[in-house]
Amino acid sequence: MNMQITKPKVAMNGVEVPTLLATIGFVGENPEAAKFQFRAKGEWVDGTFSRTTVNGYFGAGQEHERAEDFVAEGDHPAVLCGGDRAMTPPEMLLSALAACITAGIGNIASARQVKLTSVKTTVEGDIDLLGMLGLNSETRNGYNEIRATVAIEGDADAEKLAKIVQQSVARSAAFDMLKNGTNVQVEVA
Repeated sequence: MNMQITKPKVAMNGVEVPTLLATIGFVGENPEAAKFQFRAKGEWVDGTFSRTTVNGYFGAGQEHERAEDFVAEGDHPAVLCGGDRAMTPPEMLLSALAACITAGIGNIASARQVKLTSVKTTVEGDIDLLGMLGLNSETRNGYNEIRATVAIEGDADAEKLAKIVQQSVARSAAFDMLKNGTNVQVEVA
């Protein structure tokens, strides 16, 4: 008789794996709990400098407030008539993609019980400002191409680490929104 004993999954890489797996199980049985709405409130400060505050969101069937606001500041570099006091909004987009892929890697590796020693996600995007500056109506305003490179190290072989990265990209909300587009509506209040 060959009985395989499965070791229980434990916290790893700073992720409470039993809680992660319980959350996935709960949401699988209660799909309404998966409906979230995140919010951001931007405010102009001066010139091209702005400040965006994030708090309050709806998820798991109820409203949530964080203990404190998260703040992101945006500006343009001096060469684009800004004060260079913060990253540009297009750089924030690259940041969001890097953070989303990297966070997913942390969760997925932990669920697979792979101990990570290093994850570095580099994202770069090519943009032609002719469109954004109104100098060429045929040039798009945003990135023409975005590329990401993930350098990952851990206690698994290269193939297993690559599969973790691939699953993270496949499940990344930021990647999905960029790759497949998202309907965006803007109103003037």
